[in-house]
Amino acid sequence: MTTVSDFNVPTQRLRTALVEYFITLREKMAKRTLYRATVSELSSLSGRDLADLGIHQSSIKNIAYEAAYGK
Repeated sequence: MTTVSDFNVPTQRLRTALVEYFITLREKMAKRTLYRATVSELSSLSGRDLADLGIHQSSIKNIAYEAAYGK
């Protein structure tokens, strides 16, 4: 006995959704990478260097967040 199943899958919408998902994922990963790099670079500076830049050590994460994600 032979059974035929016809699944009407909207492949174009699925493909578009997957592409959008991976584009969004890549953008989020890039922002997170920028955030981590900024925190790392600012944290590696001495207190004197930070003072010259007008940055307090407690504001490093806020500055990195604004750099990566905007205000």
